[in-house]
Amino acid sequence: MLRRTFPASRAGRLLTVGAALLCAGGALAPAGTAAASTATESRHKVDYVALGDSYASAPLVPTQVDATCQRSDQNYPSLVARSRSATLTDVSCSGATTAAMTAPQADGVPAQFDALDRGTDLVTVTIGGNDIGFSTVLGTCAHLTSGDPTGAPCRSHYAGTGADQVTDAVTRTAPKVAQVLRGIHRRAPHARVVVVGYPDLFPEDGVGCTSSKVPLAAGDFAWLRDKEKELNTMLARQARRGGAEYVNTYTPTVGHDLCKPIGERWIETFAPETPAAPMHPNAMGESVMAAAVAGVLRRH
Repeated sequence: MLRRTFPASRAGRLLTVGAALLCAGGALAPAGTAAASTATESRHKVDYVALGDSYASAPLVPTQVDATCQRSDQNYPSLVARSRSATLTDVSCSGATTAAMTAPQADGVPAQFDALDRGTDLVTVTIGGNDIGFSTVLGTCAHLTSGDPTGAPCRSHYAGTGADQVTDAVTRTAPKVAQVLRGIHRRAPHARVVVVGYPDLFPEDGVGCTSSKVPLAAGDFAWLRDKEKELNTMLARQARRGGAEYVNTYTPTVGHDLCKPIGERWIETFAPETPAAPMHPNAMGESVMAAAVAGVLRRH
């Protein structure tokens, strides 16, 4: 795999144009010319742009190749690119929201859409978690746990008065994701666009774990699980409506949530014991996410 840095090289695109011109004249060309055309096409590398937040960039997963965005060369975009011998432009960045697609992030990180153009063949995007403030929700949950460790203080805080604030945030984020997809299609009209969902953070059965590394109240695990499912359901719906494909990374990671022991755990705890950011996929988690993306890409 050839990794290119932004701004992108045009070499792969020129090969594509050359192949197209040769194929257009194939009916009049001798056999040797047709063979050359085929060889040119086979040398074209997929121009792949990866967009998204920290679940795509993989903060603290070795080896970090961008300190500002906390981006790993073992994140799912890098693994997918290597498996497909694609030319990767990875602009995924920790802390990114949908706004970071069209506007710079802090520390001078350019708008992620700057990496797209008409030569882009494949785009993956993982976005939405920061728009709903899920990290803040988790921090609040941890803070409230000590006051009611056997109850559901976080659910009561966010949904105790009737309306569920996290559900409302997911609803408000849906049109933002739709706008992201429209923006990708405008800038990269020939690209295959893939929305990559979030992996399973919490026990699927809703039964939590008691640990200083997972400071969540017993009754909040099921609620948090359901909020993540709502986010993924929204992303799948927007992908379907927005001319994109959706990758379900939740199902392949069930049974490897933050409550599992080291070796079985693909999502790290609040105090990671394997290199990764708190409540984020470790290297194995990113690898499984990559396999899920690759499975969708192989369909056609």
